Amino acid sequence: MGIFISLYFLTFLVFPIIVLFSTSIGTFFYTFWSKAFAPVALCTYQLSFSLSFIACFINTFFGFIVAWVLVRYNFPGKKIFDAIIDLPFSLPTSVAGLSFCAIYGSKGWLGGFLVKNGIQIVFTKLGILLAMIFVSLPFVIRSVQPVLMEIDKQLEEAAWCLGASSWQTFLKILWPTLIPALFTGMILSFSRCIGEYGSIVLLSSNFPFKDLITPVLIFQCLEQYDYTGATVFGSVLLFFCFCFFLLANIIITSFK
Repeated sequence: MGIFISLYFLTFLVFPIIVLFSTSIGTFFYTFWSKAFAPVALCTYQLSFSLSFIACFINTFFGFIVAWVLVRYNFPGKKIFDAIIDLPFSLPTSVAGLSFCAIYGSKGWLGGFLVKNGIQIVFTKLGILLAMIFVSLPFVIRSVQPVLMEIDKQLEEAAWCLGASSWQTFLKILWPTLIPALFTGMILSFSRCIGEYGSIVLLSSNFPFKDLITPVLIFQCLEQYDYTGATVFGSVLLFFCFCFFLLANIIITSFK
């Protein structure tokens, strides 16, 4: 069993990453630095990470509220609402992009109204942010929801009997238990945002120094047969994501 797991792990995770980095290292002394830190590349890194962090924090806040409502309250249509949350998992992201274009485009029923009032969503950074929020919405909810369901309500009742307020009970009893799940959902949400391509390529103008993100830049390099550039950009993105995930995992472990 151990050999099978190791082989599976090496085949589908370790080997592809090694090939990616080895290709980048092979160009290190020639074009790595000039490509990896070109002005257009730096702009895409900044835009990709900043919008991913913003979408991650928005989904963390509202995702926690949605998970809390689904676990603690009963209301008509609860099961339907709970099932709808999983749709971004199965919906092709290109279809999501088309839907956003139909809604928020200049001829859309909502986009037309916004454009008349000076707010444009499609072909702007705001459209990219909306796409990232949509595709990463379920992760925080599905990470926190099972933990909330497993918390023994008798612990809360005992705290109330001892004179604790609802806010004190939340901070002392619930919050320490929810922190690891919440951080896990944040990591999953961020990783989904940083790698999103299908919906964003339709919602943004994809112009350098305007709203071009790193995944789209990588695909543009592939279209131009610049495999070295695509590999370098992918390696830089992967390295920074690895550092972020490592730090996040250290933080999560410290709370356990």
